[in-house]
Amino acid sequence: MSYKLGSMRDAFGEALVELGESNPRVVVLGADTTGSLKSAMFGSRFPERFFNLGIAEQNLVSVAAGFAHAGKIAYAGTYSIFVPGKCVDQIRNNIAYPELDVKLVCSHGGISVGPDGASHQQIEDIGTMRAIPKMRVVVPADSVSTKKIVKAIADIPGPFYVRLARPSTPIIYDSGFEYIFGKSTILKEGNDIALIACGIMVPEALKAASILAERGIQASVIDMHTVKPIDSETIEKFARKCGSIVTAEEHNILTGLGSAVSEVVTETYPVIVKKVGVRDTFGESGDAAELLKKYGLTAENIAQAAEQAVIKLRR
Repeated sequence: MSYKLGSMRDAFGEALVELGESNPRVVVLGADTTGSLKSAMFGSRFPERFFNLGIAEQNLVSVAAGFAHAGKIAYAGTYSIFVPGKCVDQIRNNIAYPELDVKLVCSHGGISVGPDGASHQQIEDIGTMRAIPKMRVVVPADSVSTKKIVKAIADIPGPFYVRLARPSTPIIYDSGFEYIFGKSTILKEGNDIALIACGIMVPEALKAASILAERGIQASVIDMHTVKPIDSETIEKFARKCGSIVTAEEHNILTGLGSAVSEVVTETYPVIVKKVGVRDTFGESGDAAELLKKYGLTAENIAQAAEQAVIKLRR
């Protein structure tokens, strides 16, 4: 199974320009990474609505809150190690508490940041942000869904955190992808195991489903791009249908997607949930693909976890 590659950051920049053309309320803010995030594309087209605040992330989110308070739709972003990493207090009190219309779209999530090493590999952000009341958390799987999601949330009032990946990633969607707030996307249906993934682990889950099919296991694959509010209805449906679940995320297995899915099934329909992700450790400097393999974030890791869950269920 092979896919074309696409850049989530390019998709972000393109989406901002299209939003800027259709909605004069949109403003864009950055923190000296606007070239890397491609938000500078918006600045070239709409310089009067573009603000680069330098390496001052706490100021970035606070100024974005000010714009939102004044009636703007503020898109603010940098690397995820800095937002939310350096400014949880400002996000909580200046954006989430007053429920302002600030869209935090941040790149370089997870260990696929690669050579920058552990200090820049954000593996706690999904858990941090989903714990903040009023905050919505979205982790797109590819460049197509990134563009659609970034544009769609402009019409959904209130704060969002959208997490993007640094490297180009497999494109799994066509232009017909439609983002429905709070609903996941079912990519494949099978009766033996449910694979629930987000971000760059979604194409890995699809590859894992193909591996499992060769081994006589039919897997469902669900893109849980909206981690909060999570699609409890679909999770319960597939827990009942398949009897066990494997979650896959480029994040600490504590507090992230796996935890969110586990929280749902313990209250609705308890089943085995195996978690594929970073196992409560820091990353290190290295090639992104090699790191993903070393830390167990591959299609084969997902397939192995699924096999273990199915064997345990059938005993």
